[in-house]
Formats: sequence, C-alpha cells, structure tokens
Amino acid sequence: MAEALANRHCKRRVYIDSVGLIAGNLDPFSVAAMGEDGLDISGHAPKPLSSIDISEFDLVIALTPESRDHIEKTRKTGDFELEFWPTPDPSDSEGNRNQVVDSYRLVRDRLETRIADRFNF
Repeated sequence: MAEALANRHCKRRVYIDSVGLIAGNLDPFSVAAMGEDGLDISGHAPKPLSSIDISEFDLVIALTPESRDHIEKTRKTGDFELEFWPTPDPSDSEGNRNQVVDSYRLVRDRLETRIADRFNF
C-alpha cells in the first residue's frame, strides 16, 4: 500500500520500492482498500528485504519495529537515513469483513497523510 501511495503522491519524481522482512502473498484486503482509493495494486509482487541492496537508497522507511531493528542491525553503511513510522498491521484485525476492511482503510489513510507530509514537493 505504501509504495502505491508514495508513487501517486511523488508522481515518480523519486525511486520507490517496497519490501518486507519476508515476502508473503499479496493481501486481498489491501487490494480492496487501495481499489476504493483508485489504486490497483493487484499486480504487485511482494519481495523480501534480501532481494534489494538497501545501501543504494537515500531514505529507508520502516513501518514495523521488527523491520527497523533488522535494518539497524544489518546495515553495512550509514549512508542512508532510516525513519520509523509505527504502523499497525491490518492483517491482525478481527471481526467481520467490513471491520477488517476498515482496519486496512485506516492504515491506508494514515500512510497517505504521512507520505504527503514527508514528501511535500
């Protein structure tokens, strides 16, 4: 979700990539929440952090404490800035379908606001 939102907001003026500590499957609730906002992420293929050279980035934004800690422990150089944006994992949501999708919408909207504030071109 964050990659698609950042690409929309930054209008491709910066290179953006998203990875996780491990590559899972594309979450259908993420696809639904983003589709409501006019973004189709159905073709996104999740990738693990190990699939990129993180030192090639100027800025890395971690959304979970685990990813932040892993990046801090394994980074080889201090050439990139690391920011931590604590973000709840909407896949941990419980309840009926509408309640779960509401959790994804909340994360989507919070990320959108944070991205707009951070990358105010």
